[in-house]
Amino acid sequence: MRMLKQYKGLALIIIIFGVIYSLISLVNHYNFRTYALDLGAYTNAMYDYIHFRWNDSAVFKEIEENLLADHFDLYLIFFSPLSLVFGTYTLLIVQIAAVLAGGAGVWFCFRLRNPHGNIPLYAALYFYLFFGVYSALSFDYHSNVVAASLLPWLFYSVRKRNLGAAALLLALMLVSKENVSLWLLFVCLGIAVEYRKETRIRNFMLFSSIICGAAFIMIVSLIMPAFSNSGDYPHFHYSFLGSNYKEAFLHLVSHPLESLKVLFVNHNNSRLGDYVKLELHLLLAVSGLPILLFRPAYLLMLIPVYFQKLFHDNYYMWGIADQYSIEFAPVMAIGIFTVISGIRKKRLAGVLSILVLLLTFASAFRVMDNTVIHTDKVNIRFYQKQHYTRAYDVAAVHKVLSGLPPDAIVSAQSPFLPHLALRDRIYQFPVIRDAEYIVFSFNEVPYPLTEAEFRMTTDSLEASGQWHVLYEGEIVILQRDGIY
Repeated sequence: MRMLKQYKGLALIIIIFGVIYSLISLVNHYNFRTYALDLGAYTNAMYDYIHFRWNDSAVFKEIEENLLADHFDLYLIFFSPLSLVFGTYTLLIVQIAAVLAGGAGVWFCFRLRNPHGNIPLYAALYFYLFFGVYSALSFDYHSNVVAASLLPWLFYSVRKRNLGAAALLLALMLVSKENVSLWLLFVCLGIAVEYRKETRIRNFMLFSSIICGAAFIMIVSLIMPAFSNSGDYPHFHYSFLGSNYKEAFLHLVSHPLESLKVLFVNHNNSRLGDYVKLELHLLLAVSGLPILLFRPAYLLMLIPVYFQKLFHDNYYMWGIADQYSIEFAPVMAIGIFTVISGIRKKRLAGVLSILVLLLTFASAFRVMDNTVIHTDKVNIRFYQKQHYTRAYDVAAVHKVLSGLPPDAIVSAQSPFLPHLALRDRIYQFPVIRDAEYIVFSFNEVPYPLTEAEFRMTTDSLEASGQWHVLYEGEIVILQRDGIY
């Protein structure tokens, strides 16, 4: 009876957070708060994959290039059949489902050791409340969110001593995104430390860490460059450490104190970078990170997450925004409640659990309310009316966009592109190329142009004699002359 009650409790929590996550992510999409980068590009890739061809990144690149050169992400291939059912909402629904499943994985992890206590529910609640989850869901779709949500099930498989399932989960995570393999190297090392007295598990995880490291090297040094026009890996943005991963490793080893300092300071004097790292550290501390000092193997798992964030050239990566903190969620949920579940005094364990949950909730609310790093809070404040409205008639825009021919070539402003991405050719405005229709609105941010550039470009198009206005209202649709 008690176990049935716990299952009902988990189901209720999943339903509640499923609704909250949907109110954030799906409402953002409906209200044109998802963008060409990244949801539009990834949705267009699914369209290509379901038609058995590679995606050429033409959505956002002037010179066409295989999308796998930008990020080695095979999940989009696996998920592409779902686009036939869920359309442009597919990846957002997948992401929400993955996060909900991740919390369930946390629950099952602790149910193995605490079948009759409240720790499993507390740990799952922690995962669902963690600020990095809300930040990720408030901005488009990213495959590392799905991979991070699989991690609790890896812990569960190891705790059940089911190494076959663990190997399968590792393989699934390895093909999510190139940097995930580097993270998994440290995750496997941390698990090996945790199970150092169990030879079979320890050796399996040590071997897995080698596989993950080899996969990372192979992907970034061989596979992605092979797909690239330039023959290079495009995402090494750590100029403080050098020009490639080898130089970065040597710098970290030869300048350890200098490198540690960078984890806390605005190392490249970014104009908006002051206190961004401090905010991250404070929110993680409030969310219970110091508890992991009692199980340092979990801190070991977070080393690459810290480094890939805090050494980056772009200050935006340093902070709590978007998907860049999601990897903390499963490691901290499992690690913190592993420590708490080991406390013999059940009353103390319960009080500490509630305290951690309250502080984690406070951290999540801080991210929604006010942060050092600038983010558009309307995207995440699901509890405010502004989240559900726009300054223009959203329903009318959807109706107009649905009238565009499904096989037409379109150039669309960033917020409209994800809704039109399930087609052969689509470009992020102001890229036009052979587009037959151009979709834009003065009600939206002109990215990647300035306001002046945007006005100049749209005026010149209307005056060029090559286009005529097909529709003008909340949005503007231009049709190329000669297209009927």
